[in-house]
Amino acid sequence: MKTNRRDILRGAALTGVVAGAGALSACGEGVKAPSPANAVGDEITTRTLAEAEKLQGISLTPAEREQMLGDLEAKLEALARLRAVDMPNTDAPALLFDPKLPGKSVRSQKNILALSEAKKPLPDKDADIAFASVVEQGQWLRAGAISATRLTEIYLKRIEQYDADLRAFITVTPAIARLQAAKADKDFAAGRVRSALQGIAYGLKDLVDTKEIKTTWGATPYKTRTPDHDAQIVRKLQRAGAVMLGKTSCGALAYGDQWFDARTKNPWNIKEGSSGSSAGSASATAAGLCSFGVGTETLGSIISPSERCGAAGLRPTFGRVSRHGVMALCWSLDKIGAICRSVEDTAAVLSAMNGYDADDPSTARIGFTYDSAVDVAGMTVGYVPAWFEEGDAADRAGLEALRGLGVTVKEFAWPELSFDALIEIVLVESAAAFAELTLSGGDDELVWQEPQAWPNTWRAARFISAVDYVQMDRLRRKLMQDMRMAFEGFDALIGPHFAGGALLATNMTGHPQLALRTGFAQKPNRTLATSETPEGAETFRVPRGVSLWGDLFQEGKIIALGAAMEKALGVSSERPPGF
Repeated sequence: MKTNRRDILRGAALTGVVAGAGALSACGEGVKAPSPANAVGDEITTRTLAEAEKLQGISLTPAEREQMLGDLEAKLEALARLRAVDMPNTDAPALLFDPKLPGKSVRSQKNILALSEAKKPLPDKDADIAFASVVEQGQWLRAGAISATRLTEIYLKRIEQYDADLRAFITVTPAIARLQAAKADKDFAAGRVRSALQGIAYGLKDLVDTKEIKTTWGATPYKTRTPDHDAQIVRKLQRAGAVMLGKTSCGALAYGDQWFDARTKNPWNIKEGSSGSSAGSASATAAGLCSFGVGTETLGSIISPSERCGAAGLRPTFGRVSRHGVMALCWSLDKIGAICRSVEDTAAVLSAMNGYDADDPSTARIGFTYDSAVDVAGMTVGYVPAWFEEGDAADRAGLEALRGLGVTVKEFAWPELSFDALIEIVLVESAAAFAELTLSGGDDELVWQEPQAWPNTWRAARFISAVDYVQMDRLRRKLMQDMRMAFEGFDALIGPHFAGGALLATNMTGHPQLALRTGFAQKPNRTLATSETPEGAETFRVPRGVSLWGDLFQEGKIIALGAAMEKALGVSSERPPGF
């Protein structure tokens, strides 16, 4: 059966639909499934087409099927030529996604970063230093209270002590970290301040290329992959003076928390995974193994592990941060953001990574402004009442904290459009990005092989027609238009992370999302999907939070709101037990 599946996918079809249904139907009749070297015209019959129609929800007449047969062989030959073209992961489609719609201009912003003054003395204990915020650490470094070298050594020691339990790092780079820390100290001594991240130690998701350092994408087929160049964000972080501790784990090919060697754990409950796919960045940050983590998101890969591990996760507007040198999963959806222990830290990280890059034509020429002194009481925030009625105490605590800030809270007209079908865009684009794995059988090497895992969903994606894919893209445009109208008059939207399909919708429209901790809850061991607590199951005290969504390129507003909420709630500083 495995051989038949490979033959089908290599060349026996006009599309995935005809391939799967057609060749399997032929096999059912005792007709040999065609191989790439064979002529295929005689093997595809009107019965083949009739069976394939079931997968497309269409119905043709016998005459229409007869009429189609004559043209299929030429189309199959064209498809075979297409599949013979080498298309590495770096080859992007000609069409580009732009979250900005015609008719509405996006305000320009200056590159301004005005962080708060922490005014907190350097703690005596290394653990207290490790769990301090980026803002606090930066002020200590610039004041000479601590060196970048000492801060780096604190984290390297903690990685050695705790990562065997968490498996948050795939590759640790102590030599590079020490070299970069020494350079930061030299700059401090000379009075050269490069950025708010100078001397700050971070973990980099292992989807991001690092020159001559393994970048494995968390997947067995690529576990020895070693790039020749640094990604653009690596170069930006180097220029900012940040210190790279190593490559953090990610679910294989940006899905989940299972990578080729282990499952990354949640430091609040090491019996469960940390969710994904920015699993290691969230786990390491929450456990105090780094100052912050760099994550990526296509559909929840920053927000989900940030919720699971109790971190503050910022998914920026699509196009804010260059993806050049970062594994492509879905070209119209991939985004790079920050995972931190405090909300304001995300502003410091985004400030360093933001900016246009000619090597990523999807990036926007828009500056980033964050001012910690902004008066959030003048903002208007939307909410959807049903989302909070269905939520829990931590969700409602977030909403009440927001109201307590003097913010105007109004009901938000969430789009009524049915947009569930847009999930297929993720499956189709990712199947194209890794078509070679499916066609060659390399997908069998991936550790995770359940029905919802990539190998199976990528095979299934070949049964989605190109016509329907274009229709999905048109539906996506409708959703973008609805969201534009919904955000009129609002500075932000608050809600549970996954309520109402908001995670899918805002990833599709490109809007930014910020996850922050609002409390705690008793939960059983969880898989990737949140489940109900089985009766009698052991539960664990774990973090809970809500999300703030902003209008396009308005991250500064939701960070200011989130920082004010975080201060009012007073729950973000609690650490996972044992770390």
